[in-house]
This record gives sequence, structure tokens and C-alpha cells, in this order.
Amino acid sequence: MTFQNELINWYQINKRDLPWRHTKDAYIIWLSEIILQQTRVEQGLPYFNKFLENFPTVNDFASATEAQVLKLWQGLGYYSRGRNMHKTAQIVVNNFSGVFPNLHDELLKLTGIGEYTAAAISSFSSGEARAVVDGNVFRVLSRYFGIDTPINSPAGKKQFFTLANELLYLDDPALYNQAIMEFGAMQCKPKSPNCGICPLSQGCFALNHQQVNELPVKIRKAAQRHRYLNYFICEEGNQILVRERKAGDIWQHLYDFPSIETVNESALNDENFISSVKESFGQNTVFTHLTSRKHILTHQIIHLRFFVLKNYIFNFNKQKELNWVSLDKLDELPQPKVIHDFILEYL
Repeated sequence: MTFQNELINWYQINKRDLPWRHTKDAYIIWLSEIILQQTRVEQGLPYFNKFLENFPTVNDFASATEAQVLKLWQGLGYYSRGRNMHKTAQIVVNNFSGVFPNLHDELLKLTGIGEYTAAAISSFSSGEARAVVDGNVFRVLSRYFGIDTPINSPAGKKQFFTLANELLYLDDPALYNQAIMEFGAMQCKPKSPNCGICPLSQGCFALNHQQVNELPVKIRKAAQRHRYLNYFICEEGNQILVRERKAGDIWQHLYDFPSIETVNESALNDENFISSVKESFGQNTVFTHLTSRKHILTHQIIHLRFFVLKNYIFNFNKQKELNWVSLDKLDELPQPKVIHDFILEYL
């Protein structure tokens, strides 16, 4: 039996029952593909359901505000994906008469859609013969065929893309693509795959050469940068001071609180830190440490401290990103997950 047939037979027995597998609607498939990038199915499924409930059509999505989209996206991370989805929905409405494209080359014209996503949507919605190459596919091909070219190198991407297209099952490209992706997600897992029950074990290079844990090869990324953010909670009656984060940094257009960034985690009695706080918020300012958190992003580790601030002074003409909002309205604003979790616990 061929490699392709083994995968398809395994898939038909073991596949998960997921809602986007019951449709060829390119809009719904697009929702699932973008939401599941960098996200496990178990985590992404509630978000998929929530987005489809709020935006049943691409016209509904395009009509939403960016804040509404980011609020629904809250907790998924990689917020640029949510912003790009909003732009794409508007492009589809304006340039494609509200009909979501289902062909590879048209999909590549949309914001936030690259080669993998275009191949997935076109394959699953129209049956176009495009091989899908995601992390799961890289892993299956690398182990089975014994390829040690780094998967995140230009040479590796070209090699795997070529092989994936050579292996594509042309009688049913969508079925084969689903099969190899599901196989990588459920059977050929990154760690501790159960090779004893694998239908591909006999021909698997990695298993037969004791290299399952060595493949695929990936070039190490640069070390994560550490950042130290000190947040100041300012409440007046039923109002709290919030800040909308601007472009050019993490959490663009999400809301947090007034803050000071330091080069390290300064001691609470450090004179330079105290001086910095008073310069920003007035010489009579009093601040009390409330809690500390750590938030890990792809390229950064964010160390956060939260302080309650009293006797402060703000120049709203110079700090236009600051605004008072009622505590009732606070939950309607899109926030980074670490800020949202803090609010749930302390406010």
C-alpha cells in the first residue's frame, strides 16, 4: 500500500469530528485556518465557534469594528492575525463582492494569507491540487523520508514544498491534505509519538535509524528579550485610567494601564525607580505594590508589576492615549490576556 493510501486509511478511521470539515465554504475554512495558526485545536475551537456566531458571514465580519474583533480574539495572542482578518474581510466585501475567493492565486492577494493558508483554503473549499505544508506535514515528511535539512531554512522550505507536491494525491487533494495534517497532529506527534501502532512504521527512516527525537531539524531562534513593565492602577470613583497601545510595539490597539518601562526589575525602594515614578506622576505620588506577573511571548518575556497609585497628576494634553473609562465599560475593551487576567482577579 502506498504512503498516501496508508495516511488516508488512517485518517478515515481516526479523524476528529471538527466543524470546518463539514463545509466547503471558503469563509468558514478561512476562519478556522487563521484561528488555528500557532494555536492547538482544543484552544482554538471555542474561538472559532465564537467568531462564527458573531460573524456568520464575511459581510458581518467586515462591518465590525477593529475593537470588536480584537475583543473576541482576546487570549489567542499574535493579535496581528485578528487585525489582518478584519482587513481581509473588508477586502473581500469591497473587491470580491462579498464572495470569499476559493482559488489559490486569488487568496494570496488577501492580507495575512500566505502560501500555506492559500493552499489549505483552496484545497479544502474547491479541491484545487495544492499541497499543504504546515508544522505537522514538515514533521511527518522529515521523519518518514529522513530529511535533516532545517525546516525553517530557505533550502528546507523549498525541499519540503517540492516533496509535498510530488506526493499529493491528485484524485482527492483535500482528503490527502487533511489526512497528513491530522496524522502529524495526532499520531506523529512532536514528542513521544506512539511508533508501535504507526501504520507507516515499516518504511519510516527516523524510526528505523533511531532518529525520531532528532527530526525534524530546526534552526534555533535568537534568545528571547526580557522587558520590565510597571503598571499603575488609578481609580476615581467608578472610573479607571486606561491606555490604548499604539502601533510599533506589542499589543497594538489593545488597552492596558499607565506604565513605566525599566531596563530591569528595579527594587521597590530603588531611588532611580522612585524618582522615575515621581517625574511621571508628580512629586506627591504614593504607590503601593499589588502583584507581579510574567507573560511569555514568542520573542519576548514580559515581566509585569502592578501598583496602586495615589496623589497622581497627569497631563492629558501630552498623554493623549490615556482615558478614563467606567469599570462597567472596562470589560468591553480589548486587552492583552495578562491584563485581562489581572482585571478579573483584582478589579
